[in-house]
Amino acid sequence: MTFTMFSTPWCGYCHRLKSQLDREGIEFTMVDIEAEPEHVFTVEQANGGNQTVPTLLFADGSTLTNPSVAQVKEKLAALS
Repeated sequence: MTFTMFSTPWCGYCHRLKSQLDREGIEFTMVDIEAEPEHVFTVEQANGGNQTVPTLLFADGSTLTNPSVAQVKEKLAALS
């Protein structure tokens, strides 16, 4: 099961999480909310109106904001 990670190019937390997920071999789709502003609403909905990234959206509609790799693995295991 994959998920979507919403990010911005200047977000250090996004770069760190992406590197960690890549290292762990966890596949995901990356969406830059500055390049694709139609996705900003999704991020705001998940974060009480704030554009907080990284925000991860899972197939079941649940989200995690600025999670650790362990939290992502735990979520993926619960969804599989």
